[in-house]
Amino acid sequence: MGGSPLRILVVGAGIAGLAAARALRMAGYRPDVTERRTVTEPPDSGLYLPGNAARALRRLDLDLPVRPLGQVIHRQRFLDAAGSELCEVDLNRLWAGVGECRALPRSDLHRVLLTGAGGAVHHGAEVRTLDLAADAVTVTFGDGTVTEYDLVIGADGPRSGVRTLAALGGPARPAGQIVYRGMVRGGPPVAEWTALLGQRAGFVVMPVGGGRLYCYADEVGTTPPADPLARLREVFGSYGGPVPRVLDALDRVHVGPTDEVELGRWSRGRVVLVGDAAHATAPTLAQGAAMALEDAVVLAESLHAAGSVESALVAYESRRRPRTKWVRDRTRDRDRTRDVPPALRDPLLRGRGGRIFQEHYRLLVDPL
Repeated sequence: MGGSPLRILVVGAGIAGLAAARALRMAGYRPDVTERRTVTEPPDSGLYLPGNAARALRRLDLDLPVRPLGQVIHRQRFLDAAGSELCEVDLNRLWAGVGECRALPRSDLHRVLLTGAGGAVHHGAEVRTLDLAADAVTVTFGDGTVTEYDLVIGADGPRSGVRTLAALGGPARPAGQIVYRGMVRGGPPVAEWTALLGQRAGFVVMPVGGGRLYCYADEVGTTPPADPLARLREVFGSYGGPVPRVLDALDRVHVGPTDEVELGRWSRGRVVLVGDAAHATAPTLAQGAAMALEDAVVLAESLHAAGSVESALVAYESRRRPRTKWVRDRTRDRDRTRDVPPALRDPLLRGRGGRIFQEHYRLLVDPL
């Protein structure tokens, strides 16, 4: 169906939606992109892109505009809560021939994807209903507008409205973590991705360029605290390494629970899900953006090569499920180490941690 005049709607203008729009345009399609939120600048956070994300950006022909942004990360360092070395992963070796790892502000990547997607994003356009027929989907928007499409792509995150309207699954379920995110200027010198592992909690710091640090912390739980900054200092105030100075420099933190999505199928009729709407996991492996970018590449390739929308959606899901399942399973493996007392876990990580953590990405080094 390469270059055919399919009427395609992409719902969601985050990383997954904009990447899908970019990939579709490269394949000869002209999708509409809608976003239920109005145009507002969200509070910024950081983003870590592993090597497979860089490869997907190359496939989207967006690697050059991303290259000047943020900072290349060469190593992942794992420390205990006091700041003593546990192990490290050589990222250049792990992702050799695949792509560089990069940390950058999320807004920087969003701007690149927005430019690459082409066309306007229709903000404030909430999808109210989806009427699925054999060869089309009738979409009713919040303002009463009704439009028919040949394909609707739900790229609207773990709490996807498209998923609900298309009866592809219920609500996301809590992954059991509370996550804190913040950006710091003038913090301690940190040159690499650095994680401090405590008891049922962890604190990650990474440089994102321009003298800024992105910090990501998590603890076991499902209910965000009323005062997240106070809670962050309560849980991590005794940590060593760069954490004390990061906490001193933080004046604002964003907090929320993490969600997990596991579905029996990703499409119904001519509605299909991509990114977190289809397969959200806890962010432990930092694969959310990478999986969304890969989804976009594979979906566009499948549509271009297939003889029908239905066969394209089958091909897309069959290619993507093994990788997203790997990410979910390895995420759960790593998260289970939270419940192991540091007295038992830390000696193991000092001896074998680098190999264990590197193994979590083995399948993702392979081509899409």
